[in-house]
Amino acid sequence: ESVSTNRYPLSVRWSSTNSSHSDSTVMAGSLTHHGSPNPGYSSNNAVPVPVITQTDSRDKWSKKMDFLLSVIGFAVDLGNVWRFPYVCYQNGGGAFLIPYILMAIFGGVPLFYMELALGQFHRTGAISIWKHICPIFKGIGYAICIIALYVSFYYNTIIAWALFYFYSSFSSILPWTNCDNVWNTPDCTNYFGMDNVTWTNSSRSPAEEFYTRNVLEIHKSSGLKNVGGVRWQLMLCLFLIFTIVYFSLWKGVKTSGKVVWVTATLPYIVLFILLIRGATLPGAWRGVVFYLKPQWEKLLETSVWVDAAAQIFFSLGPGFGVLLALSSYNPFTNNCYRDAIVTSLVNCLTSFVSGFVIFTVLGYMAEMRKVEVEDVARDKGPSLLFITYPEAIANMMGSTFFAIIFFVMMITLGLDSTFGGLEAIITAVLDEYPDHFSHRRELFVLCLVVVCFLGSLSTLTNGGAYVVKLLEEFGVGCSIIAVGFLEAIAVSWFYGIKRFSNDVQAMLGKAPGLFWKVCWVAISPAFLAYIIVSSLLKAPPLALFDYKYPDWSITVGYIIGFSSFMWIPIYMVYKLVWTPGSLKQVVNSMVSKENKNMYFCM
Repeated sequence: ESVSTNRYPLSVRWSSTNSSHSDSTVMAGSLTHHGSPNPGYSSNNAVPVPVITQTDSRDKWSKKMDFLLSVIGFAVDLGNVWRFPYVCYQNGGGAFLIPYILMAIFGGVPLFYMELALGQFHRTGAISIWKHICPIFKGIGYAICIIALYVSFYYNTIIAWALFYFYSSFSSILPWTNCDNVWNTPDCTNYFGMDNVTWTNSSRSPAEEFYTRNVLEIHKSSGLKNVGGVRWQLMLCLFLIFTIVYFSLWKGVKTSGKVVWVTATLPYIVLFILLIRGATLPGAWRGVVFYLKPQWEKLLETSVWVDAAAQIFFSLGPGFGVLLALSSYNPFTNNCYRDAIVTSLVNCLTSFVSGFVIFTVLGYMAEMRKVEVEDVARDKGPSLLFITYPEAIANMMGSTFFAIIFFVMMITLGLDSTFGGLEAIITAVLDEYPDHFSHRRELFVLCLVVVCFLGSLSTLTNGGAYVVKLLEEFGVGCSIIAVGFLEAIAVSWFYGIKRFSNDVQAMLGKAPGLFWKVCWVAISPAFLAYIIVSSLLKAPPLALFDYKYPDWSITVGYIIGFSSFMWIPIYMVYKLVWTPGSLKQVVNSMVSKENKNMYFCM
């Protein structure tokens, strides 16, 4: 390869490493280096090195805030609203914040910062970036794209459920308020505003029956062996969701960067409104006490630290290729360090505030049911978002208004994450195959959206919720954590922490401190290895509602998980077999192609 094979012409000027940076300054290095827009560095930082100035045809963010809102929108998703509050109260309430903060500082944020820096420096997506880092690990890029596809198959269905609720909310009396509807059963029990109502184990609230029997119609499915037919109402909702997604992504970051001004900011307005409303409800204080009451003895349990590590990893989202893609459209001298700190802090604070929004309402529910908060808070995941919270809203004054804004919030939270996930695939493929797709972005995005829509059809059936749960557990799960682990190892040990630090210094004018280097080399990989081992050792039985997943479905789940990860060893073997030369020569060329002086690969 030669420098001319890149997508933009290059010109050269001389500068010292201490010179001021501008957006046109792209990288410092040796012009003898080929195949990467980011050349190698002189080991002596005092010696002036050539600086390459680029005239880049690659898309750029119109404004810095477009990028920040896109990153925040991706990182802050539905999991922040339900998973953090649930995990927090389950693992010691206020005491859980200690392992959560520690895991964020030593694991999540360093990995987040690493991906932003990698994407900004190499200016390419999750597949082709490995040509510049460590070519033998290129299979990581393909694995990331497949995982992102699996996420799109189920995640957008959850947004479609929210859209169904949004449409149903335009009623003076919300349809999940009472038991007088055609989908209700004799077990339907409405205790709000009623005296002497007996709640038994077989009792079902109006909100639960609306979700299970009207939205999902899950009673028409006997399980994964018989998922039933496709729900045309949900298919129409999903079609509308993907239509919005397509017209937000088809022109690149210049269009998606404008859309996120609405989808990334609106949830915060809604959260603030719901927080004020929740705080004024009777019994709200009970929920807050339950949410934050410290249980210090929980800190001695390994599972609490595992949950904290997993929560911060999936919340910030390193390893999904999204941060690589979004930051690749930044100016070279953008302060990605500050971006990482700010967006990580916003993400964690959003999760914390969401806990108050959720638990003030759960305290209100406990007050109305005359039970303990713990009994109300057993629901988690979609059940919390589609049963418990809507049920509380239905019994508030101004229920229609609060229902509408709540589901608008859910839809916008989901759309942001979908934008990021699909942009990771789009950027990766377009950068890897520019001759085929660079001038056909609109067509490629359309084909991708169609594939995602077709792949989602099984989740729109009567038993679609079972498929969603299976894909959520196995399609992402350990696979993405393993990908993140290998990515951290490849960058820190194969590409070399010294070289990576030089890259950061070229962009920011200052090398990363000792803390970041130690995290990248040792602590962050150990953090991910810890999650992987713990997750494999304590795999709980899979169940949804009253349905327990059969053994064969668990096997299918592991196959789904392996189907993405397997491309990493397959690509390694492919390169070792098809690259001419002795094994030692092949390994050396695969690992150190971009840096012949890399200490690890000499």
